[in-house]
Amino acid sequence: MKLFRILATVFITVFFVACNFTEEIHFKADGTGKMNIGFDGGEMLQMLPSSDSTQLEEVIDSTIVFKDLLREKKDSIAQLSPEQQAELKKLEPFSLHMMMDAEKGIMNFEMFTDFKDVSEMNDAFNAFQSASSIGPAAGSKPIPKNSANEATQVDYTFKKGKFERKATITDTELFQKSIDSLETAEMFLSSSTYTFKYHFPRRVKSTNVEEATFSMDGKTMIYEVNFLDMIKDPESILIEVELEK
Repeated sequence: MKLFRILATVFITVFFVACNFTEEIHFKADGTGKMNIGFDGGEMLQMLPSSDSTQLEEVIDSTIVFKDLLREKKDSIAQLSPEQQAELKKLEPFSLHMMMDAEKGIMNFEMFTDFKDVSEMNDAFNAFQSASSIGPAAGSKPIPKNSANEATQVDYTFKKGKFERKATITDTELFQKSIDSLETAEMFLSSSTYTFKYHFPRRVKSTNVEEATFSMDGKTMIYEVNFLDMIKDPESILIEVELEK
């Protein structure tokens, strides 16, 4: 399918050339909410090889509902390894919206889902990367993944007006190998960013993140970090927020 070939081209470019992401969470008063992992790749269009840029001539405004897609491709997925099947299974709660218009310089991706408890969203960024594996399931070529994310675990909690996002390295050896493999890409990744944008039901009383900025009503917190720094030291990104009563 042409859509998957385009998706494959974009994910290769995203994860190995430049990575400017936004992790956004909207919380309701009862703790339920919505998460979005977004990527704005408008500036990347000029970086695509000329042989691939022709694939982006048509305007694409499409949404993939992974639950439906996994059901549609169940026979192909059954032929994958148990590990690959498990990775794809993590995508089931999500949908992915793609908007591409080369003429207008637009290349936007947003993976999103609703949740009953934010702990359901643990490792959402890994799931976003796994979306590229849909290419192989649809018959495209496999896309290599950043194993640094496979060696880390990201956990979220939001209870009694307190929010926490914590990353832990779960496989030291695999993590170090992945960091060593990033050397050739550091020049590109050094200017990439990852932005946390959290919307709370009440004003923020305090946070451990001194560099964070806030909306006028004090309910939205924004924190931007260097993507490469985060990849090299994921455990340094500890976000704690306490809301007003």
